[in-house]
Amino acid sequence: MAEEIKTTPAPEGQTLEPPAPEVSEAPPAPEPGAQGVIPGMEGPPAPENKVINLSSVRAGQEQTDPAKEGGQEWEKPQEQPEPPRRGRRPKNKEAPAQGERPKRKGRPPKAEKQTPGGGGAGKTAKTATRGKAAGKSTPAKEEIPPPPAPAPEEPPQPKDASRAEKEEIVYLDLDQLHPFQDHPFGVRDDNEMKGLVSSVRAGGVHQPALVRPREGGGYEIIAGHRRQRASELAGYKNMPCIVRNMTDDEAVLAMTDDNLRHRETILPSEKAAALKQQYEAIKHQGTRGDGADLGKLSLDKVGERNGMSGKTVQRYIYLNDLVPELKQFMDGGKLSFTPAVEISRIRPDHQKYIAVSIEGQQSSPSKAQAKKLREMDEKNQLNPDVIDAVLSQEKKKEDFDVIISSAELAQYFGKDKTPREMKDQIMALLGEWKEKQPPELGKGEKTADREK
Repeated sequence: MAEEIKTTPAPEGQTLEPPAPEVSEAPPAPEPGAQGVIPGMEGPPAPENKVINLSSVRAGQEQTDPAKEGGQEWEKPQEQPEPPRRGRRPKNKEAPAQGERPKRKGRPPKAEKQTPGGGGAGKTAKTATRGKAAGKSTPAKEEIPPPPAPAPEEPPQPKDASRAEKEEIVYLDLDQLHPFQDHPFGVRDDNEMKGLVSSVRAGGVHQPALVRPREGGGYEIIAGHRRQRASELAGYKNMPCIVRNMTDDEAVLAMTDDNLRHRETILPSEKAAALKQQYEAIKHQGTRGDGADLGKLSLDKVGERNGMSGKTVQRYIYLNDLVPELKQFMDGGKLSFTPAVEISRIRPDHQKYIAVSIEGQQSSPSKAQAKKLREMDEKNQLNPDVIDAVLSQEKKKEDFDVIISSAELAQYFGKDKTPREMKDQIMALLGEWKEKQPPELGKGEKTADREK
């Protein structure tokens, strides 16, 4: 039996949508005076209260376009264009559930990130974030795992100290041992030698000397010149030695390292010659080396071996250009280090005149005087008369230096004392001495200052 419904004519210009074929709930009652238009009907709308047979309308039946069948223009379904939206088009266009509250603006709570949001019926759901649809299920943010902790650096493996060739301690006759060629360190029969002789006489040589085979026969001493002399003075005919085959560069480095580190008293000229030999040996090796030594300048490498800067090494190397007379003055304390460096840049013939002037005036040139002599030498203005005139000038007060050689200090300080520690102790002793002086001494100093 066909279903029958009552319709009322729609007001002019208003189109009613047909009801869904399957209606679970009764459609809402039309407003009084409103008339609906059923798709598929021919002719104008039925008069009010007229019964219409809907048996011809089937669920899912293709509906015809009223315009194609000559229908009226007002019978055409009006397509509502979607309003333009900003941002990315949402992928999920499902309408929100009925009764769901619209989402508030701002960042959605974490618990609602997966729940599609939306507004009322017939509206597209919007997200709180710009350019993203609320209905799109936002995947959980992947947590970036923290970078793996760096593996703890393994301590370097201890190096093997053994050598390819087996080395043994042998006792060699003293007449078979020859000094190293161009050995820069002197062997002096001083107080240090007397102490070494007593030690050797009592218990022999405790540390073997290092030697290498010599082309002319016998052995060349690399380290142990003073031990050989002490053994001779102690009455021994031989001494313990280690024989090792070494290149010239290896022998130079071993010889200078041993003497620079173990000698108590080293003259400035000896240190200058030893550092120059080290520099030449390292420079001759070129880029050979490993680890942190790669790419470093030869001066810096020499400085690291001896606990000083590369600039200080260069200044010591300059001292080798002094004439022998000035080297003696430097070793004897008549010429301090900084003026000696300045004078070393002067031509050798003028250096000899400077040595004569220092000897005649019995005065050590100051840093300012040495610098002035160097500048005049560069301008070709230096001669014996000018040298005497410059060195006879009154020195500035700040240029006066009290020079105490390392040999003199060695009589009062032990081996382990650094120059800074020795200076601090000297100043402390001078302070105690000054406190014990009579008050007249302090008054005299103040009176002299006022007179100046």
